[in-house]
Amino acid sequence: MSQKLSNAQIAWRAAQDIEDGAYVNLGIGFPEMVAKFQPPGKQAIFHTENGVLNFGEAPAEGEEDWDLINAGKKAITLRPGAAFFHHADSFAMVRGGHLDVAILGTYEVAENGDLANWSTGPKGVPAVGGAMDLVHGAKRVAVITDHVTKDGKPKLVKKCTLPLTGVGCVTRVYTSLAVLDIENQRFVLREKLPTMSVDELQALTGAELVLPNTIGDLVAPEL
Repeated sequence: MSQKLSNAQIAWRAAQDIEDGAYVNLGIGFPEMVAKFQPPGKQAIFHTENGVLNFGEAPAEGEEDWDLINAGKKAITLRPGAAFFHHADSFAMVRGGHLDVAILGTYEVAENGDLANWSTGPKGVPAVGGAMDLVHGAKRVAVITDHVTKDGKPKLVKKCTLPLTGVGCVTRVYTSLAVLDIENQRFVLREKLPTMSVDELQALTGAELVLPNTIGDLVAPEL
């Protein structure tokens, strides 16, 4: 695999599909990067589980107010009209279907849309956390991820082997090699790196790819 998108480029590509004014929750870690790449003329309204709506960019180093953090304990700023609320109210927003998009990282995504993005292994976490609410409360669930694991195994699979975060919940996957939709319990290839053939991509994918008549080029700026 000679070439692939960086994490920043994957986050940039995912950001391009967020509609202006959408209410968006970004998962802890890598997905938080999506907020940096709002397209010109578009501004999402970001939600964090610990109780802030419409937060802004990270503050400059040394200017943090550590009373203002997101769910990943990272410092945030506030945009005009930002609101604070109780943790329980925050999850009422999630469970009540008031979020347009949730963007999460993953260990595995199955072709039927099952998501496994937590693990109880040696480097795991003690519980699934709020992700299980997000994946079934948000109107659209997208995943950003490297296409394969660090040891080259597919992260897009026929069936997840790790504990599930949600069942049949993912609709789009943005990877370092491709953009895929999950339709009729299959991975439908929408975009791929122009330097990679379909056969090369299929060899790195753990489930059969459905090929539409038109497959776009996956391109991102240098970031």
